[in-house]
Amino acid sequence: MGMPVRRPAPRDWRTALPDWESRILERKSLIPPNLVFFDEQAEKALRIFKRLKVPDIEPHENGEYWTHGEACDEWVFDLVRAVFGSYDVAIKRRMIQEFFLLVPKKNGKSSVAAAIMVTAAIMNRRPEAELLLIAPTKKIADIAFKQAHGIIKLDAELKKLFHPQVHQRTLTHRRTGAVIMIKAADKDVITGSKATFILVDETHEFAAKAKAADIFTEIRGSLASRPDGFMIQITTQSKDPPAGVFKDELQTARDVRDGKIILPLLPILFELPYRIQDSEDWQKPEYWPLVNPNFGRSVDPVFLDTQMRKAKRIGAAAVALLASQHFNVEVGLRLRQDRWAGADFWMKRPERVASLDDLLKRSEVVVVGIDGGGLDDLLGLAVLGRERKTGKWLLWCRAWAHKIVLDRRQEVASKLRDFEKEGTLTIVETPGDDVSALADIVMRIEEEGLLAEGPAIAVDAAGIGAIVDELTCEDRGLEKDRIVGIAQGWKLNGAIKDTERKVAGGELIHDGSELMAWCVGNAKAEQRGNAVTINKQASGTAKIDPLMAVFDAVSLMTTNPEAAGSAYEDEDVLV
Repeated sequence: MGMPVRRPAPRDWRTALPDWESRILERKSLIPPNLVFFDEQAEKALRIFKRLKVPDIEPHENGEYWTHGEACDEWVFDLVRAVFGSYDVAIKRRMIQEFFLLVPKKNGKSSVAAAIMVTAAIMNRRPEAELLLIAPTKKIADIAFKQAHGIIKLDAELKKLFHPQVHQRTLTHRRTGAVIMIKAADKDVITGSKATFILVDETHEFAAKAKAADIFTEIRGSLASRPDGFMIQITTQSKDPPAGVFKDELQTARDVRDGKIILPLLPILFELPYRIQDSEDWQKPEYWPLVNPNFGRSVDPVFLDTQMRKAKRIGAAAVALLASQHFNVEVGLRLRQDRWAGADFWMKRPERVASLDDLLKRSEVVVVGIDGGGLDDLLGLAVLGRERKTGKWLLWCRAWAHKIVLDRRQEVASKLRDFEKEGTLTIVETPGDDVSALADIVMRIEEEGLLAEGPAIAVDAAGIGAIVDELTCEDRGLEKDRIVGIAQGWKLNGAIKDTERKVAGGELIHDGSELMAWCVGNAKAEQRGNAVTINKQASGTAKIDPLMAVFDAVSLMTTNPEAAGSAYEDEDVLV
């Protein structure tokens, strides 16, 4: 009998990096050390990648263009090794099929993306394979194509190997028939994709696309029958709080990195530890090289210093933009200059209202605020209770939107879908369904005996007809004098200030929903004389109706209302 065949030990393809914070701070590689790649494939791809020339860098003094081997740092080579070294030739399967790179602007992102796709076209052996460069807009897609075309034009051998059709934005490999092509989400219908290799540029820009989730489903679908394929996303952080498909993709990448889920996805996220992001420490120059891997190369330290000083002079809005685009700091509630003062404290409260049941159980009296309700608006509901013994205010909010808003306000459609998933917003098919659902909640509070005696329901004085009719109909039976119209504009100044103080002092405990964090972040404050106003016009298409409902409810709570039920029903009195 012959000796048994010794097979190599199975490789570990888990991509979690639990010590990512220390690795970022020490400028170590973000590739998990347990990954051992197929050297032959990795090194061959790296040789090809390094010899590709960079078309958008000024040539050397001798007229020769820089190669990617000269222009790139080790982090880029790590990425190339991972992408191509995870391919098992024996079984024709790529063990890591997805890659998510989060890197700030000016770190050679577009150049690296184009060079990886050209490398993939050269390495590919699948006949007539499709290589898609997908971007959210035609402008971004054209940049990617121009970069890939420029790489080929600068190399005499590649000019023989590829046939460019510039008017069609395609680059065809003459031997295999593989085609590098671009798709722009704002122009092209990306359906029935048969792509083997996919590169998505600037994922964060897809958040504004109403059907972005469908696009990602389509492009991923092609990998189901192409185990040799890959999908790479290369993006900067969003200029606004992450939303829609970008939020989902980023969170998935973070969950894989943190070991919460196991997927054939490699996240490479150049972001600072959250404690540094949440403070102003990220503004210190010593942190800048940690998230800008091309610091000192394509990222100019003098430029960053100049932009930081200019941004601080202009104000918080400019600082927020710089933070997101050049330091991958996630934009939150506290970075805009004209923000509502309560935004600085809104998400700092450790205590939460768990549910409406929780609020009703803890409250001695409850008032309700209602705002919005037009077809282009949200219908916002704020339930505000006063806690027994402590006197703290307990807040629980919900909202409704008619489905037409998703078409008319596509710039916020992905956000609304996020809140629908969260369970804090309901999208209704028929006008009136929202008012009916809201009335059900109000009547439940009334049946619990907690709704305030006398004025208990505060509504924006404009457009309250449908709400009044529903609450006072024969089936509901509320008296009209319990519904009051609240004047808006400068007359809400007192309620706005009271809410700010309660939030800052920890005297207002809310439900911690993403819906309300978004509304608070959207609220723009305007100074009019001695009064502060927050209105829908100032906030544009970004919705704030649930927050306005909060101010309406606060207007009633500050009158120190009593519950409509008998005092002898209180368990403390009975004891």
